[in-house]
Amino acid sequence: MKHPIPKATLVIKRTMDLVGASLGLLLTLPLWPLIMLAIRLDSPGPVFFRQLRIGRSHASHTELFFMIKFRTMRSDAEAGTGPVWCGKADSRITRCGNFLRKTRLDELPQFLNVLKGEMSLIGPRPERPGIANRLEDAVPFFIERTYEIAPGITGLAQVNQGYDESLDDVRSKLAFDLAYSVALLHPWRWLLQDVHIIGKTVAIMVGKKGR
Repeated sequence: MKHPIPKATLVIKRTMDLVGASLGLLLTLPLWPLIMLAIRLDSPGPVFFRQLRIGRSHASHTELFFMIKFRTMRSDAEAGTGPVWCGKADSRITRCGNFLRKTRLDELPQFLNVLKGEMSLIGPRPERPGIANRLEDAVPFFIERTYEIAPGITGLAQVNQGYDESLDDVRSKLAFDLAYSVALLHPWRWLLQDVHIIGKTVAIMVGKKGR
């Protein structure tokens, strides 16, 4: 999958990220105080959740960054377990967090990651180093999913499948992520696919179908 993405595509994609993230922040900022208050009233702990994630991978190195989101789990969620996947009926998820996850509103702060160039609006979901290291051994080509591609807030895999709960889920999502990488090599195909992904993302948020 290590094919060079056209420079024009990268420039257009970055421009779309800057415009989209800026508009996203402006349109959703009125919701932030309400979300922050709801989180505070629902459970003790910080409003925001920062976690180290893997960014773009290159031939010589892999980028790391701190992804930010609204907290949806108890502040001590992984105190005794370390990095683990979150299940559909995970008891660590707060009541407010359950709503935020279903509507994907917990992802809004990631517009800041996009503006900083650490993420894209659309791309593969960024994984945690601890989990990614294990997946690289179990799932061939897993690291290829973010080769020269910034991870995204939403993406082809995210709108077609829920949160990972097994290696089969990871393999299924990997197929979507690699398909998106191929689409980036063909500008018109990529643009049409991005429009489709944005439309499905909005439908998921409005229908509270986030998984």
